[in-house]
Amino acid sequence: MTAIPIRAAEPADIDALLRIEEAVFPGDRLTRRNFRHAVRSPSLLALVAGTPGDVRGYVFVETRRGSRAARLSSLAVAPDAGRAGLGRRLVLAAEQGARDRGCDLIRLEVRADNAGAIALYERAGYRRAGAEADYYDDGETALRFEKTLPADAVADTR
Repeated sequence: MTAIPIRAAEPADIDALLRIEEAVFPGDRLTRRNFRHAVRSPSLLALVAGTPGDVRGYVFVETRRGSRAARLSSLAVAPDAGRAGLGRRLVLAAEQGARDRGCDLIRLEVRADNAGAIALYERAGYRRAGAEADYYDDGETALRFEKTLPADAVADTR
């Protein structure tokens, strides 16, 4: 079985990204406008897992010039993609992209009730760095995680 490729997102991927977003998140969803911005923004690394016409997941990483910290702002894998390790591969690709942009720290927020995502991040070496109550539209708490990125590491996203 061939591994699903991870590549830069393109404008043609936006419809697929919206379908994944709607299937994965009950609220606080990104919009078409958000996805258009993500694909075009030089300060946002937008990666997708899949081929054109068959996108299975995505990850977005925000970086700022002069900052050594990146923010993993969104990650989603299509429910029908199964447990093929795409989430882990997308996290590794996000970390590599942050390192490539000169960052040595990556941060993220995750819903406190999203046990699967929390387990994914903890297995990837993220540590809990705080919480913020009433963060999401429905009042759910966000847990904050972060990870120091070693400069010499190279992610194996296969």
